[in-house]
Amino acid sequence: MTRILVIGKSGQMAQAFAGLGIDDLYCAGRDEADLLDPQSLEKALKYHRPKIIINAGAYTAVDRAESEPDICRALNVDGPRELAGLCNAYGVPLIHLSTDCVFDGRKPTPYLPSDVTCPMGVYGQSKLDGEEAVRSVAARSIIVRVSWIFSHLASNFVTTMLGLAGSRESISVVNDQFGCPTYAPALAEALVTISDCALTADFQDWGIYHLAGAGEIDRASMARLIFEVSARHDGPCAEVSGIPTRAYPTPAQRPLNARLDMSDTERVFSVSLPDWRLGLEETVRVLIEEFDTP
Repeated sequence: MTRILVIGKSGQMAQAFAGLGIDDLYCAGRDEADLLDPQSLEKALKYHRPKIIINAGAYTAVDRAESEPDICRALNVDGPRELAGLCNAYGVPLIHLSTDCVFDGRKPTPYLPSDVTCPMGVYGQSKLDGEEAVRSVAARSIIVRVSWIFSHLASNFVTTMLGLAGSRESISVVNDQFGCPTYAPALAEALVTISDCALTADFQDWGIYHLAGAGEIDRASMARLIFEVSARHDGPCAEVSGIPTRAYPTPAQRPLNARLDMSDTERVFSVSLPDWRLGLEETVRVLIEEFDTP
């Protein structure tokens, strides 16, 4: 029997879960548990007999989703709905990861879980619809909205900035998008704690929660900090020019305010994440070591 079954194996969060080294936590890849194949999901559930499931599988290519809406919705809506139905049928609680992109970013303060949602693109709409699909099918479910995840484990904002600095002396980065960067390994550890709470006999606080790193920053300032850390490790650096989002059009719009209020999560689960800058130090250090490895 597996205590925690994670749906996903190669993604950033799945790798972060695997890196925790927890004996009774298992990450199932698409060959075992494919969100596009309900039969494989049921087979994995029957085989591992988990106490709880964390769905870390998703379509996360925000811009590409605008031209691939069908596969995006299949992975972010239809698959989670099937998974939630199986969890409900077998009496297994489900933790499902969502995103700050369910909001339009117009609120001047951090978003509460209860705030009105208003996605601005295909990806955000698919994640919101996925939330609603999960909650409508699985009463014992927890939706955890996360934000600006980074680590050395997969492609993300940090890896992109360091990669660009390898070939450019100056980089333009938007300075009017604000969020709470989140270090993937710290997030994984916190989600395990939430899982433990959900497995207690008297737990009844199912619903939507927010979880992101401590501290907020804009994208351009984050890029500058990445290069400050990189310089200390003799890594690639570049000058950062801050520009407004309107000067850097992308296929998908992103919320200018992606900050999440975590007070409910702290109250219910006694969980909060450390300052994301601590994770940035580790991420940049490991990435530069990998760059230097022949």
